[in-house]
Amino acid sequence: MAIQYTFTTHQLNPENVQKLFQSVGWESANYPEKLHQALLNSHSVISAWDKGRLVGLANALSDGALTAYFHYVLIDPAYQGQGIGSRLMEQLLAKYENYFTKVLIAYPDSVDFYKALGFEAESDSDAMYLYKR
Repeated sequence: MAIQYTFTTHQLNPENVQKLFQSVGWESANYPEKLHQALLNSHSVISAWDKGRLVGLANALSDGALTAYFHYVLIDPAYQGQGIGSRLMEQLLAKYENYFTKVLIAYPDSVDFYKALGFEAESDSDAMYLYKR
């Protein structure tokens, strides 16, 4: 299998993005148009493709100078464990290598993945959210 990686977004559409997000059970899949628009408004999006099928993506939100926040990192479960997520993150980290702060929120089942990429937990801060209910 030859996975293709790209920073271009012209292949992304609400349908293939929704299908990928549904594959991992993320609630944002319920809002395909907004999700697609959110990705297009990102500072960067890198996606992984297998013969025209979207199998993974990661995005960054940034101030363009000091800080990059990696919000979405997801791989279709049928493609997990093949190094696709690592490749996506390595390419994003390379793009933002000169930024002072690179941040993300790691859920418990992904902490080791991000630690292997060099991320570490901040001991004196907590992630906080304000959700629209």
